[in-house]
This record gives sequence, structure tokens and C-alpha cells, in this order.
Amino acid sequence: MFDDATIVAIATANGIGSISIVRISGANALAIASKISKKTTFQPRLATLSYLYDTNNEIIDEALVLYFKAPFSFTGEDVVEFQCHGGVAIANMIVDEVLKSGARLANPGEFSKRAFFNNKIDLSKAEAISKIIEARSADAVKLLARQLKGELTNFVNEIREDLLFMLAYTEVSIDYAEEDLPTDIYEQIENKLQKITLKLSNTLEASRRREGMIEGFKVAIIGKPNVGKSSLLNKLLNYDRAIISDIAGTTRDTIEESVKIGTHIIKIVDTAGIRNASDVIEKIGIEKSIETLNEADIVIALFDNSKNCDDEDKKILELINENSNKEIIKVLNKSDLDNLFDKSILNNFIELSTKEDINPLIKRVEQILDSNTFGDEMTLISKRQVSSVENTLYNINLSKEPLSSGELEFFAHFITEALENISSITRPYENDEMLDVMFGEFCLGK
Repeated sequence: MFDDATIVAIATANGIGSISIVRISGANALAIASKISKKTTFQPRLATLSYLYDTNNEIIDEALVLYFKAPFSFTGEDVVEFQCHGGVAIANMIVDEVLKSGARLANPGEFSKRAFFNNKIDLSKAEAISKIIEARSADAVKLLARQLKGELTNFVNEIREDLLFMLAYTEVSIDYAEEDLPTDIYEQIENKLQKITLKLSNTLEASRRREGMIEGFKVAIIGKPNVGKSSLLNKLLNYDRAIISDIAGTTRDTIEESVKIGTHIIKIVDTAGIRNASDVIEKIGIEKSIETLNEADIVIALFDNSKNCDDEDKKILELINENSNKEIIKVLNKSDLDNLFDKSILNNFIELSTKEDINPLIKRVEQILDSNTFGDEMTLISKRQVSSVENTLYNINLSKEPLSSGELEFFAHFITEALENISSITRPYENDEMLDVMFGEFCLGK
């Protein structure tokens, strides 16, 4: 839980802007606001223009004061917001006066924590709030807005209800064998298990496919030395970020930058040229290049149109074949020069010159990004949520054998584990929930 102190924090980002917001939450929020503004009454949810004063009765600022009466606020407590003029100094002066009036500084995430304990949000909505602030694309914002609206909460609740149904009937079968149970109860349970398994499997697949949508898709540019990787990065960024040289091995470390393609902000990584190198530092760079390739969502593999295909090119082809589960874009660069590269060993490739037009490549990357974000499937937004669903699915699969063999105690154990796993996404499972279903559904003990 949390203490009952009144807390305060600046709710807007640091820096200069037109408006800064100072937020207070707790039992004394309204009293503190009245003291600082010298106003005795505030109508809930109505903005009031007021001067704010310090302890020396000197004016700090003229600001809008908004009062949200409990429980109709984000935290479920009395909340007051001061919308003052932007800038670091004014907001900090207001915070100082609030602290002098008996509040304390809020800990990181404490407003959301209080909202959770006061049943204003669940854990899935709290995570969505955190992620939407850092969203890297318009599609990510739309997805997170759906979770704020309660889409994931409803998804979890539906599965919880089915699992509670199974657990309740199982406990009745074990402890109250004399009760009349539906003749098709085990068939109902098996059908529910199949539906849940399919639903969770589809959710995991969609979530893994769209993982980069929340954090930002990572695009790796790979190739042997001097195929134009750094030139491509510079062209994408529209400025000379990477050093370009005819000397092989110029890029010895990965260079990571963000760039917007379509509605997406992606992390694009220029890697060291992959070849058999004797230089210790260059070897380390090549190892990092391969590591980046393994981590990337999209791989752009560059080949030199003006050179014959050699063993280093074949090494690149071998590496991308090993990562065939990723989105691979093969690019034959330097199309403005005479062709010496055997095009027959590349299929479905893009031919261009980084000195001229790279729009065909940009359009292809955008198509891939869009294809990985569109869809109505439920998508999990954090590793914690993915782990919870994986564990739920694991325990559901373990429950199937004891159900078929009539070992109901073991079946109930695995279903209870699954309930706890899926519930951890939103709000922890409590045993009383199962008892409510048992005694409410079956009228036991009448």
C-alpha cells in the first residue's frame, strides 16, 4: 500500500514551454490549494483563474487551478492541478510552497500507484500510460490508446472467467461429489481449454511480430566493407553522420541513429564491414555487427554492383539465410557503375545507387513496418505481459493430461497457476474469486 501523505510533483517535462503543470494528490490537496491561492472555494472540474502566493504574501504567478474531488480523479483522491506559465523556476517555486504547507515530493510513478490501489486503473493500463509517453509511431499510440480504454483488461477478464469456471466446477467435483453437475461439464471444460490455448497462442505470435512497434523497430545495415553502408545511413539521415572512405574497415563500430520512415521512428544501425580481419579492433566491430544482425527486426543487406561476388559476399548471404525468420531486404548498390556482380544469386532484390535515389528502399521498409503494425489482434506491450501469457499457456497445456485421466487435484493445481499468471497482467488473483463462483453458481451449503 502507500502512506496517506499529500504528494506533489511537476507533471510536465523539464524545459521552457508555454505551460507547466504542478499536481497535488491527497487529503490535504484542496486545503493547500486554498492556502496558496487565498481562495476559499473551488468548484470541482471547473478551471479557476487565480494568483498564487508564497509565504511572504508575494505573487508567484497567475495560474489556472483545477480541483478534482475524490473519488472522481486520476488517483481516486482529491487532486489539484496548478497550470502555471512555463519554465523551470515558476513550477519549482509552486512546489516549494506546497511542500512548506505539509505535502511531500511524490516518488516516481506514485500518482499511478495510488490510482492502482484505489482501483482507478489496473496494471495493464499503468503500463500503457508509461509506454504511450515514449511511443515511437502513430500505430503504437493507437495500440496503447486501445489498452488505456481497457481492451487488454477485457481480454484478461474473459480468460479469467473461463479459468474460474473450470476451477470452480473442479473443486465442486472434488469436495461436493454429491451435488448434481451438468453431464457435459468435462466437454465444456475441454472446449474452453482449446479456445484459450488458441487465443493465447495467437496473442503471443502477434506480440512478437509487433515487438518493435512499442520500443522502435531496429533496422541493421550489413555488408562487406565498401559496399556503401555508411553512404546509405547518411542518405537516410540527410546529413554526413558516418565517415565515408575507400579504405576497407573505416567503420569499426556500430553507429545507431533514429530516423522517421512513414509514421514510424526506427533505430537504424550502420555496422562494421563483415570480412575476415586480422586487426583486433576491427574483429570486435565485426562481432558487434553480427550481434546487431541477430537483434534486428529488419536487415538491409548491401552488395556492390561494380564488383564480382566474392567469399565475403557469400558470407553475407550465409548470415542472412541463417536469419531467414527476419525481414531481409537485399540491395544491389552502385547501380550507376558497370555491372560485374552476378545478379542471379540474388532473388527479390532492389537495385539502386546511394548517390542518387533510395526511395525504392524507403518504400519497401515502410511497407514492412506497416505490415507488422496493422491488425486487430490483441498485442502485449511489455516483456512482463509476454512472460505472464507464456506461463499461462504453459500451465494450461500441463493441465490437459490430468483432466483427461481424471486427476482433478492436479488439474486444479495447474488451472490455479494459470489463473495467477494471467491475472498478474492486470490485478493479482485472489482465492475468494473462485469461492464466489462456487457458492454463487452452485448454491452450495444451502
